[in-house]
Amino acid sequence: MIVKSKMRGFISLTAHPVGCEQSVLKQIDYVKSKGKIEGSKRVLVIGASTGFGLASRISSAFGCDAATIGVFFEKEPQPEKTATAGWYNSAAFSKAAHNAGLYAKSINGDAYSDAIKAKTIELIKADLGQVDMVVYSLASPVRTHSVTGVTHRSVLKPIGQTYTNKTVDFHSGVVSEVTLDPCSEEEIENTVAVMGGEDWEMWLDALQQADALADSVITLAYSYIGPSVTEPIYRKGTIGKAKDHLEATAVSITEKLKEIGGKAYVSVNKALVTQASSAIPFIPLYIIILFKVMKAKGIHEGCIEQIQRLYSEKLFTGKEVPTDEAGRIRVDDWEMRDDVQTEITKLWENVSTETVHNIGDLNGYTKEFKNLFGFGFKAVDYHQDVNEMVEIDGLV
Repeated sequence: MIVKSKMRGFISLTAHPVGCEQSVLKQIDYVKSKGKIEGSKRVLVIGASTGFGLASRISSAFGCDAATIGVFFEKEPQPEKTATAGWYNSAAFSKAAHNAGLYAKSINGDAYSDAIKAKTIELIKADLGQVDMVVYSLASPVRTHSVTGVTHRSVLKPIGQTYTNKTVDFHSGVVSEVTLDPCSEEEIENTVAVMGGEDWEMWLDALQQADALADSVITLAYSYIGPSVTEPIYRKGTIGKAKDHLEATAVSITEKLKEIGGKAYVSVNKALVTQASSAIPFIPLYIIILFKVMKAKGIHEGCIEQIQRLYSEKLFTGKEVPTDEAGRIRVDDWEMRDDVQTEITKLWENVSTETVHNIGDLNGYTKEFKNLFGFGFKAVDYHQDVNEMVEIDGLV
């Protein structure tokens, strides 16, 4: 079929298999160009098909020569109907990994469920024995709790008071103001249930009880802090409460892993174009301005650059892992530089529909958003027929 881009807000109704493969291959080439990393060799990535999770799997495999197991929840293709981008990403990754002689197997299903946890543990025990690294990178807005059966839905709201600020429709470039009403206590609890650390800890508990964790295992989850301009909706909003819980969970997991010399880390990463971040009011406009400033200073990074630097300069240096006063690894260090944030604050005051193209990198943001779904790559002929029925080699 000829696959055309069909966008609805921050959702793409189609994904291009060849474009997604192009995206994955570019990330692999980047990691390989940076040289080998003496890192973990048996890695489980939970949430492995897009964004930071995919970048983690690529960095582990092609940076550290690791055997990887990826867990994700993606829609497979149907005749004349494309799969989700994460499906095609995972297919491209598996193909490249197997061509390079690397072990790579994948499990498609609800990572919050006991069944997928059990299936993953069974695969680890059968093929790898144990894993020495677990990356937790789920980005779902909904979670059905495996114990209570309750379905929780996260919300993106401020706490305590309404919040008004600028936002942008990044498809049209129209800058407007949006007001968000404050959340309820129940909405905070639901958001923490979905995006906090409980399921991360449940995964580590299940893996540890099954003796599937190697001595000195490390586990990693991803967080974000951000600047004052996004604070009311992000760090001081419902998501912030969930991130606080996630970061506190790292302490709890580390305590449980002490007997095998393991440790849990939260890495605070920079703001990037992902499907999740595109859904948060105010954040796309901030990222559009951030891109302009960081590109001008020569310090712009995407997901793969962030994770490769996390691995090579923070996690696997042979020295103690550098952390901040709260025990977090900071890969948002370049974003949060004073010179970067001072400039963004000034530009934010003047951004409007008329100025957004000059003040920010709207074209760069839009291109990266399209790239998430396999569109916008110069090397791909989007007028050609492609096979939408792509299988994932090594899918269990």
